[in-house]
Amino acid sequence: MASIGTITRRLFLVGTGIVAGGLAVGYYYYRRPYPNPLEDELAAGEATFNPYVKIASDNTITVIAPRAEMGQGVTTTLAALVAEELDVRLDRIVVEHGPASHAYVNTTMLQEGVPFPHFDESALAEFARSGMAVLGKFLGLQGTGGSTSTVDGFERMRRAGAAARTVLKQAAAKRLGVDVSTLTTADGAVTDPASGTVLTYGDLALEAAALEPPADVALREPSEWKILGRPQPRIDMRAKVTGAPIFGVDVRLDDMLHATIRMNPWRGGPLNGLDAAEAETMPGVVKVVRLETGINNGFAVIADNTWRAFRAADAVVADWGAGPYPADDAAIRAVLDAALASGDASHARDDGDVEVSFADAPRDRLVEADYSVPFLAHATMEPMNATAQLKDGRLDVWAPNQFPTLVRSLAAAAVGIEPENCFVHTTYLGGGFGRRGDIDYAIYAALVAREAEGRPVKVTWTREEDIQQDMYRPAALGRFRARLGDDGHPVAVDMRIASPSIMGNVIPRYFPGISPPGPDKSLTDGAANQPYRIDSYRVSGVKAPLAVPLGFWRSVGCSYNGFFHECFMDEIAVAGKLDPLEMRRRLMADFPTAVNVVDKVAAMSRWGETLPAGRARGFAFTLSFGTWVAQVVEVADVAGRIKVEKVWCAADPGRVLDPSIFAAQMMSGIVFGLSAAMGEVISFADGAVEQSNFHDYTPMRIHQCPAIEVATLETAHRMGGGGEPGTPPAMPALANAIHALTGKRIRTLPLSREVVFVA
Repeated sequence: MASIGTITRRLFLVGTGIVAGGLAVGYYYYRRPYPNPLEDELAAGEATFNPYVKIASDNTITVIAPRAEMGQGVTTTLAALVAEELDVRLDRIVVEHGPASHAYVNTTMLQEGVPFPHFDESALAEFARSGMAVLGKFLGLQGTGGSTSTVDGFERMRRAGAAARTVLKQAAAKRLGVDVSTLTTADGAVTDPASGTVLTYGDLALEAAALEPPADVALREPSEWKILGRPQPRIDMRAKVTGAPIFGVDVRLDDMLHATIRMNPWRGGPLNGLDAAEAETMPGVVKVVRLETGINNGFAVIADNTWRAFRAADAVVADWGAGPYPADDAAIRAVLDAALASGDASHARDDGDVEVSFADAPRDRLVEADYSVPFLAHATMEPMNATAQLKDGRLDVWAPNQFPTLVRSLAAAAVGIEPENCFVHTTYLGGGFGRRGDIDYAIYAALVAREAEGRPVKVTWTREEDIQQDMYRPAALGRFRARLGDDGHPVAVDMRIASPSIMGNVIPRYFPGISPPGPDKSLTDGAANQPYRIDSYRVSGVKAPLAVPLGFWRSVGCSYNGFFHECFMDEIAVAGKLDPLEMRRRLMADFPTAVNVVDKVAAMSRWGETLPAGRARGFAFTLSFGTWVAQVVEVADVAGRIKVEKVWCAADPGRVLDPSIFAAQMMSGIVFGLSAAMGEVISFADGAVEQSNFHDYTPMRIHQCPAIEVATLETAHRMGGGGEPGTPPAMPALANAIHALTGKRIRTLPLSREVVFVA
């Protein structure tokens, strides 16, 4: 791509500096492993071999899965990576999240954040990824996001299991006086075939932990795998179906207080006044506390139970001031329109010469369209919550969160203590979708705990506060044009996308004074980095100056750019009188992995067959988070209403570690995308979000859910993620199906503004 050198000069220089610094002055620090955080919390008879494995003398084997379990199955898959190399059955393992620690750094999140397509393996792209890996090591950010958990853990967690198995064998050889190469392992034990002696891992743990494993342990080939690559029972299933207390809202501590918050509905505006007189006299109320932070301003009510805190909060009279963004949808749209029309843009992709290609284009060979999407909430099933206790200079935070090290540093800073005196206990998450990558709920809980005289306080948000104080998926506009060739295929495409910057919003929220460097990849992610070959192909992003609080939402920029890109591609096909799937197949002919999933979904759905009257299908493709996904959606006309009948999905992440979990994630992403397409919207009036609960923020109901069929391929040579890639193509595939059924081209989400779905 001609623009890559231009858009990444700053990144190139930063990466050069990082790598050079690592080599010149910080190489030792960079190469040195972080301390093993498990060494500080071992029980009697327990040994640790590395940050991922503990084994006790009673043969309890504990694996640390340091990524948040929010329903995506990561606990099971990460534990399986260790179990495979440790040579122990998965049902023999206890899995813990573990402490907040830089030892659990996720470098892949930063590597995949560079503004290069997944398929770009040029020297510059690989250099940038290497630089981001070095930066990630220095930052030590422990996080769950970007569909990177299994990709990031694939090598290191297998090596952790292999290293532990190696020293266990060494300890057994030393005890038995035999050559280590003669010993075998299976089901958590070391066997000496010559004597028939069997020593459990628990028998050997304390001796083995004192030994140093080889610098480079051998890993098993996939052909030798017994666990990986096969469906496994979910480790968290029993706890979930029996209602075990595993989520943040389940935390119960001795002498615990309860609280809730109310923050300015005009986000970022001041709290001008507070009348809490009535609330403070209500039964069970302990205290009303002002909360004024760089995130938002409001108050908390501390009481002896959550319901009483909710009731008392309703009785507080607050005088809210105006926030820093326009008051309503019309004014917000005006800012977006102005950004789209401005000359300020960065070209994320600029192949050929777009201006020349369009200069003499006849009107009948042009396709032009404007698209838009609204702000969206995360609406996790478990509302935001956190429990905190500040006592004797120590802060403990129990929270369903995606970034424990950020919780530790930011919660500690909020109450004025050092991070090493803050201890984060990560619970299971009742949904995350990126929302729990923000840290506001933990900071608020820490500030409330400061007012609780050493007692723990659980801070629970109402559903209304959860939706109205979300960090939203940004609204976006797109302006698109294409020139068709004589054969109907596009010879030039120009895409211009305007949206507020997610990174420009998130970073200053928690690190005031720091400006994010370089382009915001999310502005054009899902459009600029798609595997299409078109002679002249430009994708530009414009940062709209809107201060509405934004956050990472499942598939981030791909969530709206996938809709824009694939609906417009469908428009091109229709205008060129081409089959939409076959046109994509031709445009992606240079990318066999893309063609493979297109062909697979075509075969699954029997694309091209004649359908009964009142039925139609739509197609879409998106490469996101390293996984190539093609989907076909079938819809039906039921008495003038639209019913989503079925979705076919073919996905290729390169390596499938657990087919059942991967398929479930594709299904989950599809449902998430269809929900956004059909009815979800966040709107503003008088500075506040108008939606408040599931009656007016409406995900797809279970009876509306279509049948979903997923096929997985493993032809890609690089590994991709599973949590998010199912979402982006679902929206355009549905919109394209509705066009095929009704002839109505809907360019604005949600689709329910223009069609009625079966309720």
